[in-house]
Amino acid sequence: MKIIVIGASGTLGKKVVEAFEKDHEVIKAGSKSGDFHVDISSTNSIHDFFRHIGTFDALISTTGNGHFGPIAKMTDKDFRVGIDSKLLGQVNLVLIGQHYISEGGSFTLTSGIICDEPILNGLNLSTVNAGINAFVAAAAIELHNGVRINAVCPSVVEDSPAYFPSFPGYIPVSMERVKAAYVQSVLGARTGQVFKVY
Repeated sequence: MKIIVIGASGTLGKKVVEAFEKDHEVIKAGSKSGDFHVDISSTNSIHDFFRHIGTFDALISTTGNGHFGPIAKMTDKDFRVGIDSKLLGQVNLVLIGQHYISEGGSFTLTSGIICDEPILNGLNLSTVNAGINAFVAAAAIELHNGVRINAVCPSVVEDSPAYFPSFPGYIPVSMERVKAAYVQSVLGARTGQVFKVY
């Protein structure tokens, strides 16, 4: 399979690449590193990216920015960070990518636990993650040619200790469990699913 990993140099992306590169052709992409560069907040950049890549079998997105901060100080500009990057960026990978994906291919997006379990200062990403999960459920019933779409929704992961203080009382999940969820999404048969790794 020809598998695109967006955010391939990140904490999750590196593990996802490891999961597939032995048996598949993995195209690593990111905003500043990888085989190809793509800015998911720009539709022009996404169009250019897919024109270069051409047809593919699976796309996995492990990327997207959001805003952390208290609601009392949050502005429209702050809130749009997550909307324009993590939410619309991943949505546009699907809206544009659907015209390049092979029959029976799959999209796997990434959300996160705070859609279900909000944390202090996480309002923006709680909203964004919930939107990603809803988009996946709705898109699954409309994509053509057997194309599937899922999301992986992890808790804070063991390889991201900088985030631990924001998740008091949470037991970080192993990267092996998170990696397995991406494998289920790509190599399995399910669609419209949110693979929660809590």
